[in-house]
Amino acid sequence: MDTKKDYGIKAEQTARFAKALSHPARIQILQFLARQQECYFGDIHDELPIAKATVSQHLKELKDAGLIKGTIEAPKVRYCINRDNWNYARELFTEFFNRNITEGDCSCVEC
Repeated sequence: MDTKKDYGIKAEQTARFAKALSHPARIQILQFLARQQECYFGDIHDELPIAKATVSQHLKELKDAGLIKGTIEAPKVRYCINRDNWNYARELFTEFFNRNITEGDCSCVEC
């Protein structure tokens, strides 16, 4: 019987956060929101050189990953950093990048 191993919750969550951070617009959104307590969609859109629909897609990705929260205040949406998940992402990435790598020269051939 061949059993498949799970990646593990921490590995899956680290990958989810990494995916959400994988676009420069999302990085800019998070940097902007980190400087604010909260702000509205229009404020975020004014910070980026992209269409409103594209900003909405990036906000959705960040919200789905749990890095931001959005509250509908018709007709506007207010956004802020999800502090709990922000701190959890920091913990996961710190743990990931603080791992020691094997000493010695890599035997891989460069292309």
